[in-house]
Amino acid sequence: MNEASVRVGTTLDIARTAQELADLATERFADAVIVDLLESSSGDEPPATDTPVVRRVAQQSVPDGYPETNYLEAIYGESSVPPQQLHRYTDGSPPARALVTGRPSRHRLDASASMLVIPLCARGTTLGVAQFFRHHKPDAYRDEDLLLAQEIAARAAVAIDNARRYTHARAAALTLQRSLLPRSTPVQSAVEVACRYLPAAAQLGVGGDWYDVIPLSGARVALVVGGVVGHGIHAAATMGRLRTAVRTLADIDLPPDELLTHLDDVVIRLSAEVSAQTDAESVGDIGATCLYAVYDPVSSHCILARAGHVLPAVVNGNGTVDILDLPPGPPLGLGGLPFEATEIDLPEGSLLALYTDGLIEARDHDIETGLTLLRQALAQPAPSLESACDTVLETLLPARPDDDVALLLARTHALGSRQVASWDVEADPAAVSRARANVSQQLTTWGLDELDFTTELVVSELVTNAIRYGRPPIQLRLIHDHTLLCEVSDDSSTTPHQRRARGYDEGGRGLLLVSQVTEHWGTRHARHGKTVWAECALGAPELFSDAAALDVEGVPGVV
Repeated sequence: MNEASVRVGTTLDIARTAQELADLATERFADAVIVDLLESSSGDEPPATDTPVVRRVAQQSVPDGYPETNYLEAIYGESSVPPQQLHRYTDGSPPARALVTGRPSRHRLDASASMLVIPLCARGTTLGVAQFFRHHKPDAYRDEDLLLAQEIAARAAVAIDNARRYTHARAAALTLQRSLLPRSTPVQSAVEVACRYLPAAAQLGVGGDWYDVIPLSGARVALVVGGVVGHGIHAAATMGRLRTAVRTLADIDLPPDELLTHLDDVVIRLSAEVSAQTDAESVGDIGATCLYAVYDPVSSHCILARAGHVLPAVVNGNGTVDILDLPPGPPLGLGGLPFEATEIDLPEGSLLALYTDGLIEARDHDIETGLTLLRQALAQPAPSLESACDTVLETLLPARPDDDVALLLARTHALGSRQVASWDVEADPAAVSRARANVSQQLTTWGLDELDFTTELVVSELVTNAIRYGRPPIQLRLIHDHTLLCEVSDDSSTTPHQRRARGYDEGGRGLLLVSQVTEHWGTRHARHGKTVWAECALGAPELFSDAAALDVEGVPGVV
């Protein structure tokens, strides 16, 4: 019994715990052992009224002994069952009765063999059945042996039940974690991406690392990697809330440093909510790190800001790997300290690597060693980004990493002059007609004549608003990507708002028309000024065959 308490249940692995029981029993108590567990999703169901389905999780016999499966075939006609195989016992057989009734039994098989059938019960639930066979021992099993087997099986059943409960809880947490991560990356032209998420070793529980790829206006893309301090289902749930907050803030086109400032406020509010709860399990401060980068394929510039996160790496066109030196920024949740953004050039074909600290930190080496290994892995030629991800993970991580890991690799693309056209617009109402003419000519060059009327309507409204309510300089830009993007920039920070115009109002209908004839529209702010943009789907049917199909009287800038 003392040996069983030490050797059985050393891990939270169900199969290993069952095998520990079989190994111990064949050394001191039996010539062969079989352990079968019920195939159920949890240990809370009552015993079944008919013969349930079981899985063979462990079996062992003494060297050169009578194979344990032969006992089954010889005594009550059961065929040999491979390990981890599902099967049912014959109705009325000793194991079947033990599973249904939860009662142990002792059987004399022949003149030299005997068997004990012990149900594995823990916390009022039958989990499976263990069978002990004795063939080489001089004495058959007796009543005191049955009591001893019950005691050993009871200890093993508690350990198996703990392992089952932990396995179910971990599976639920992993399911939650993976459901909160993006299942696929959105279609965009700015970067080619490959992503990986690896959970930590089983004993640590799931963590709160995440990554994201968010399309932005102007064909830009946001690349995000972050991590929540701690492990468990609370960390995974917090990660999901932060990822949603980042997407919401990105949707209003905030610069990286401003986005992290607002995200810091979100973490502070979450920490206050958690601290106010009386549940002891959830009490504690919430901490997180984040790296937010925005890449513009038109200018090939990337703006990055980080909140206590590890530094990203860049693989240049010549194959050299650099670790970017970004302003540190405090971790999220401290409050009161500013974040700072850095702008860098990323020529077409550059590779940007974003990751969490679990990739480079390990027990057997420090961060500098991890960064050296990362450089070596990124410098290796790879046929694809997916292969590059695999190379990085194989080089830096053991089979069971100490912490969860998120990795995001992005290879940059550029939109050249054939896909971008821009014009400076004078602050004169007469410039609206010239802007429409330039746009019409450019659409003809791109073969997008079917969008001519819709785009001219959008340009008329946006340019007229910039002339009336904005400040020069004013610029008009078209981007031919997966969609047609129309942007008008000026030096004013005033944000236009869509409103419902009354019957006799002279204005207020322009942005309503823009929202109706385009897929999306919005405003983004820069350090100086703003950009109002609208997005038209390519290949969409023309909404209006001619101007007479739409009542545009009173709409500024529409002729």
